[in-house]
Amino acid sequence: MRFLIDNALSPRIAKGLNEAGHDAIHVRDIGLASATDDEILSHAKLDRRVIVSADTDFGTLLALKNAAVPSFILFRRSDKRPLTLLKLLIDIIDSIQEDLSNGAVVVIEDQRLRIRKLPFSI
Repeated sequence: MRFLIDNALSPRIAKGLNEAGHDAIHVRDIGLASATDDEILSHAKLDRRVIVSADTDFGTLLALKNAAVPSFILFRRSDKRPLTLLKLLIDIIDSIQEDLSNGAVVVIEDQRLRIRKLPFSI
């Protein structure tokens, strides 16, 4: 899978995903550190990447645009340490890969995982 890690998360997550055999970049690595959420969303769509963030705005933007892509992983956890999030993501990637490939928002919370297929509206 191809991932775009947002500023709300550490670049260590992109590095760890790459070390685990995935294709991941952080917005800072491609000159998007100060980009708007819309610009990041557009880049992810063009580059066919799944956005990974702790910023809920991406889900809202996808709903407002009635967009089917890009997929989005949202961390809504109390423990946001990079290595904790990285391990959790690596542990579940296989189980959510099909959903992400078909367009989905995946919300990872402390005690549950929610998957909502795209497009959806609010």
